[in-house]
Amino acid sequence: MNHLNKLIKLALKEDIGRGDITSDATISAFAIVSAKIVAKENLVPAGTDIAKLVFKAVDKKIRIKIKIRDGRFVKKGTVLAELKGRARSLLAAERTALNFLQHLSGIATLTRKFATRVKGTGGKILDTRKTLPGYRFLEKYAVRMGGGANHRMGLYDAYLIKNNHIAIAGSVAFAISAARESGYAKKVEVEVRNFSELKEALAGGADVIMLDNFSPKMATMAKAMICRMAKIEVSGGINLSNVRRFAKAGVDFISVGAITHSAPAADIHMII
Repeated sequence: MNHLNKLIKLALKEDIGRGDITSDATISAFAIVSAKIVAKENLVPAGTDIAKLVFKAVDKKIRIKIKIRDGRFVKKGTVLAELKGRARSLLAAERTALNFLQHLSGIATLTRKFATRVKGTGGKILDTRKTLPGYRFLEKYAVRMGGGANHRMGLYDAYLIKNNHIAIAGSVAFAISAARESGYAKKVEVEVRNFSELKEALAGGADVIMLDNFSPKMATMAKAMICRMAKIEVSGGINLSNVRRFAKAGVDFISVGAITHSAPAADIHMII
């Protein structure tokens, strides 16, 4: 919460600066108005409580009623929140509040599309570390609201041995062994780029094997080789057109960087 408050404070300072000169010049300081935050497209909201915090940070007297909770699919025209307060305050907070809400709702909405595509297969959509600096915990929250799941939060909470680790360590087997002996009681995941590395990862006893840039057909072949010896994750080149084919290959996890780094902002506006 402390990090979130700092982020909101920074965002408001960036936008308001020394004051909203347009509203101050054109609107009475005593004007009280009502407003609505409305979805302009079908979407999955995420960040409604954060938007509320933004308005309250500008003016504690603003009254806000959240009408739709995060994670619930809504149609175009749905009122997400109702507000009442000083006109100047509402306008000062509007852009920053909507920036948070549109960005996070965009992530939740795109994640829901991926999650819907793999429904019934057993495959789970995961996010990655491809997030905006300072926004990771918010973006990963939005992924959960969209029906996805979080991979690791950072470098500190899970092993993921990638090609650069292997290149420096010398081999897949040595990297796995070193991770096992390091003292952290964590499952070991290994990224493999071909069937040769896959065999090494299996021989080394990896708990999770990430198939990097495998095709759906190759993923099916890898599934047969792994034969329940490890959990299977696929990554690289995953999109809405092919994600179900990967899921039907029998993999456990499908990591999609696009749900955070390429999600378009949801179309949401505030109407006085």
